[in-house]
Amino acid sequence: MLAGKHILLIVGGGIAAFKSLDLVRRLREKGVQVTPVLTRAGAEFVTPLSLSALSATKIYQDLFDLTDEAEMGHIELSRAADLIVVAPATADLMAKMAGGHADDLASTLLLATDKGVLIAPSMNVRMWEHASTQRNLATLQGDGVLVVGPNEGDMACGEYGSGRMAEVPEIIAAIDAALGDGPLKGRHILVTSGPTHEPIDPVRYIANRSSGAQGTAIAKALAAMGADVTFVTGPADVPPPAGVNVVRIETAQEMLRAVEAAPPAEVAIFAAAVADWHVVNAGAQKIKKDGDTLPALELAENPDILATIAQKQEGRPPLVIGFAAETNDVVAHATAKRARKGCDWIVANDVSPETGIMGGQENAVTLITDDGAETWPRKSKDAVAQKLAQRIAEAVS
Repeated sequence: MLAGKHILLIVGGGIAAFKSLDLVRRLREKGVQVTPVLTRAGAEFVTPLSLSALSATKIYQDLFDLTDEAEMGHIELSRAADLIVVAPATADLMAKMAGGHADDLASTLLLATDKGVLIAPSMNVRMWEHASTQRNLATLQGDGVLVVGPNEGDMACGEYGSGRMAEVPEIIAAIDAALGDGPLKGRHILVTSGPTHEPIDPVRYIANRSSGAQGTAIAKALAAMGADVTFVTGPADVPPPAGVNVVRIETAQEMLRAVEAAPPAEVAIFAAAVADWHVVNAGAQKIKKDGDTLPALELAENPDILATIAQKQEGRPPLVIGFAAETNDVVAHATAKRARKGCDWIVANDVSPETGIMGGQENAVTLITDDGAETWPRKSKDAVAQKLAQRIAEAVS
């Protein structure tokens, strides 16, 4: 529980700063004391009055406030809280943190603290993907800084991609996990994600239309709840989440080997879109067309990874969750798949082209368990992941 905890919240400059107001409100509802620190850039997006009213306390902005500094206020602030949260964490703030700069109140507090730090990055997709930002991220993670997000989606600048600040429930879950109260802390969970690529020759392959977005969101939500996540991913469009053990694979055979080599898990979630077949006679060199005959591809079935793990006699995870991507009779096909594979839960969805779900930002799923089928309303893939992670937490508690 978060009640009674004290959070020092640093609000950086960026359009996502508006979410910090909701974050303060929701933390206060949970009995958390929040002390806000507003950067100069952050004050361009939210007002000191708004933060002060919602937190019911004084906010801090200036390193050289004479009254506070007479008592070494920046040292006291940096150490009185249970956790420092930076939301949004801009590229500039991350660079200052990675470089050990201390030229304003926020960066000085971060350098002087002896407490844990959690950042929620938020910036343009190109800024997030820039080599310098990724170097800074790696440095911060190496220093023990915790990271939640960023998410993928439309941005205020009109572009699309990774860089949106994590949603408030995700940040709160990450705070809960960071303070040792995450409901899945100490649990090892295996997640597969993305497509597999089955070579035809060195430049062509068979694959499914999967971006890996839903599996990535699930791994991120579980990690935010404190789980130790092994994330086995094919060549997905979206980057893997921070704070998980990433195992990259290409083919279904490689995915099965990675799953079997992973440490024993209490929960295994098979969200990957594994290709059903591989090419037995794949070419060692690029197959050339001659305008006359077509190449004869000999196909063989790939291993059934979900069934292999779900039907293990020894070492089976207590909770095995499969996914069923269907285009018709979704619940009926998924229910039959659950029985056939031997898994405990199936998350079913309709991936017909008109739904826009395959490769899109949203999902509409039906959770099928021993208790029957429960259809969830269409929502973002991050929101679906959070709800599934909560159900898992309830099931294993």
